[in-house]
Amino acid sequence: MAKLSTSVAPDPMVARLRAALGKRAFTEQKMFGGTCFMIDGNMLIGTSKRGLLVRVGKDAHAAAAALPHAGTMEMGGRSMEGYIRVAPEGTATDADLAGWLDRALAFVGTLPAKAKAARKSS
Repeated sequence: MAKLSTSVAPDPMVARLRAALGKRAFTEQKMFGGTCFMIDGNMLIGTSKRGLLVRVGKDAHAAAAALPHAGTMEMGGRSMEGYIRVAPEGTATDADLAGWLDRALAFVGTLPAKAKAARKSS
């Protein structure tokens, strides 16, 4: 009997973010039902089924949320101040995506690097 494939087509936003981040040192982690990009252990930006998740910090939150196709990220019905969800229409062009990435880099660049967590062996 043939095994059914449960793999999902790759998210094109992941490839776009990798390219946009260029030679910066980053890691990827599965979070929020998508892929989050981390710099120095801090979440920078991520993909989701509902759009791009952008970490802008509390001080820049209101201005970012007022931009076209943007709004406050919500998790479990709770607003996440400092995090913005951008609808796919808001990242249609490379320039749009670069603008959101620049906002995230500006904030995350102010954060201290997080110490790497020790991995548990099974």
